[in-house]
Amino acid sequence: MHTPALFADLIIILLVSVAVAYVSLRVKLPLLVGLMVTGVVIGPYGLGLVKDIAGVEMLAEIGVMLLLFTIGLEFSLARLREMKRLVLIGGGLQVILTIAAVAAAATLFGRGMGQAIFFGFLVALSSTAIVLKTYVERNEVDSPHGRAAIGVLLFQDVSIVFMMLAVPLLGGQDVVSFTSILLQLGGSLLAMVVIVVGAWFFIPKFLNRVVMLKSPEVLLLTVVLLCLGMSWVTSHFGLSLALGAFIAGVVLADTDYNHQITAEVLPFRDVFNSVFFVSIGMLLSLAILWENVGTVIVLVLCLIAGKALIIWGIIRILGFPQRVATITALGLAQIGEFSFILAKSGRNAELLPDSDYQSFLAASIISMIATPFLIGAAPRIGYFVQNWLKDGTTMEMDNSEEDDIHLTSSGGLQQHVIIVGYGLNGRNLARVLRAVGVPYVILEVDAVVVRRAKDKGEKINFGDATRREVLAHAGIDNAWALVLAMSDPHAARRTVGQAHKLNEKLHIIVRTRYVSEITELYGLGANEVIPEEFETSIEIFSRVLHRYGISRNVIEGQIEKIRRQGYEMLRSPSLPPVKMDDTNVALDAASTETIKLENDSPVIGRNLGELDLRGQSGATVIAVLRDGQTKISPGANYRLAVGDTVVLLGTPAKLDRAKVIFLPEESSTMGEIGGFNA
Repeated sequence: MHTPALFADLIIILLVSVAVAYVSLRVKLPLLVGLMVTGVVIGPYGLGLVKDIAGVEMLAEIGVMLLLFTIGLEFSLARLREMKRLVLIGGGLQVILTIAAVAAAATLFGRGMGQAIFFGFLVALSSTAIVLKTYVERNEVDSPHGRAAIGVLLFQDVSIVFMMLAVPLLGGQDVVSFTSILLQLGGSLLAMVVIVVGAWFFIPKFLNRVVMLKSPEVLLLTVVLLCLGMSWVTSHFGLSLALGAFIAGVVLADTDYNHQITAEVLPFRDVFNSVFFVSIGMLLSLAILWENVGTVIVLVLCLIAGKALIIWGIIRILGFPQRVATITALGLAQIGEFSFILAKSGRNAELLPDSDYQSFLAASIISMIATPFLIGAAPRIGYFVQNWLKDGTTMEMDNSEEDDIHLTSSGGLQQHVIIVGYGLNGRNLARVLRAVGVPYVILEVDAVVVRRAKDKGEKINFGDATRREVLAHAGIDNAWALVLAMSDPHAARRTVGQAHKLNEKLHIIVRTRYVSEITELYGLGANEVIPEEFETSIEIFSRVLHRYGISRNVIEGQIEKIRRQGYEMLRSPSLPPVKMDDTNVALDAASTETIKLENDSPVIGRNLGELDLRGQSGATVIAVLRDGQTKISPGANYRLAVGDTVVLLGTPAKLDRAKVIFLPEESSTMGEIGGFNA
């Protein structure tokens, strides 16, 4: 039986990817690098094991679409509106300045203006797939540098339309005029607005009807249809496929089903995304790289350094600290996957000779392979740059405002709380502290957020809490507590270490996303570490136990026990027997039992004092239900009657002894008995 070439290629890709991924993880090499190396090995310039290159590229495109779709699910239209400054100013400046800088450099080397501008197009784009994939794995999508990077990447994706339309004009082809380019660009942007508005009204209503069918299969098919369908629509109007998938995700982010949709799509995203990174490696020719190794290395260094410097300056202009600017710049310093599409168009328009094309491919792919390493090293480089360029701009205070906080040695705050980060957790904490009259000051690295909060009268300052100077200005010497509500794990660790050194008596509370970070944060000096994932699990099990009638004090005792043990009880895949025994003892001690008294009960007409229940059995009567009324903690003179329902508290053994007292001798099971036993 004939096997389709694409199917055989997919088997080869998955087989080699699994092997290379295993080795990569064993030697602690980034998985993305391993996947791209897989492409080099099995591609047409390597062993030549893959035949259907076009089919593989199609699967790779689906992977990029699913990646952008899931990223969109983490955003919303409201959140995108908050990012408009990052997108329009940050992204716009990055694209324009990069094109201008590269074009100027190219003309110095004798290139024509059209070709020089085209080279600027190629360099201006960054790899959306690689950057976002790496940030997702590092839990940094919602960090300041993650938001800045996404803003720039979104503008780059939109600018691809203009670049593709401008290529024929730059190549000197008479069939295209500048006016027609503007008309097509305007039409594409108008189409994008119409698509977003239409999707915002149509998709949620359509999805509501699908969910009412209560069929997981239909929901999954619908989600895939929406993702690929929106990609096709945007592509039809000249926009990128990935941008359409991102729009679909953003629209669905405002629905009640975004978490379920994410869970459904993730397995497909990871598989197809892996194919994409393999396909990138398949473009690299080791022979050509070896022949031009010197040129390629110089080109890579110039591309990364020049592009990073431009992005660094733009992020600083937007008001971010030097550390955030450095991390963002290094994250976006590579060449993007859409540059390959532009490069093909440039070859057809005679803007990119074959020799330049091969050197460009080699340099681009090497810059992509270097990206995970650059992002991994970026925090350390950021701290180095921050300390090297001490310019006094790490904290800005407008002391002319009446509500501003004057943090000087003569008039500083005392016993206050320093809140780092003004996201949802930071805002909620500030609101509560303000309501109860506890003094506080907020530090935030997003200048736009600071400005908006200041306009509302909030006690907030622009400052990077990883800096000792910033913490000192915030009055850390006299502070009572430091609460880290930021989404940047690297900055959180450094801030904890700095704060503990500055004030060892300071009570440091850290919110972290994952429990794997608990041990290191405690080691750096944190007093309390609150991992989001286990706090959620605690809330779930406490509500389940409450539903089953377990008393609140027992539930709270178990919660306190888990937190006191550093969440070790929940972290262990199999709980140690001694801890399980401790848990059972604690819960057994609070078991409850209800007994309804019938006519033949021996306790009818007797009061609780006469029964001496605690002395006879060890159990306690905590309530009696009579005629729809509940008597809590009845006294010794309370007389029992037919129809009463007695609520007992005690261990199972004590409750068994109590039942003998309340029930007829001939049957220990008579009466209506019910209970909840943990």
